[in-house]
Amino acid sequence: MSVFSVLIVDDEVDYLDIMIKRMKKRNLQVAGVKSGKEALEFLKKEPVDVVLLDVKMPEMDGLQVLREVKREYPLIEVIMLTGHANVEVAIEGMELGAFDYLIKPMDIDDLLYKLQDAYKRRSIQLEKIRNFEKRSTQDPGGADKPG
Repeated sequence: MSVFSVLIVDDEVDYLDIMIKRMKKRNLQVAGVKSGKEALEFLKKEPVDVVLLDVKMPEMDGLQVLREVKREYPLIEVIMLTGHANVEVAIEGMELGAFDYLIKPMDIDDLLYKLQDAYKRRSIQLEKIRNFEKRSTQDPGGADKPG
């Protein structure tokens, strides 16, 4: 498994601590914060590949945080978490750019596969951007040339 970084955002401190410990045991680079505001502050200082984001939080809910993350860091993949099955919130989250939506509690292996998938998607997007930038600098205006 490739090493990638995950930020867990959840106001339930016990859940947050357990998830951090479980992911570190699986050799993931993981950090955790207790609020949406803390998440946005963290992302200003530390880049991450994937955010695991609780939907129901006081002050700033997960959908508000998702909007901000996607606006400021569009290539970070976000997986939404909730303790309640709520189809409307899931749909809205996906429309706002969430990678996926999981219901707590989830099997840790299922979560790890989902995190890996999100990381792969991010890696593919970054590679496409690098390739585009490389082509642009090597052959400026090359796209306009007749073939």
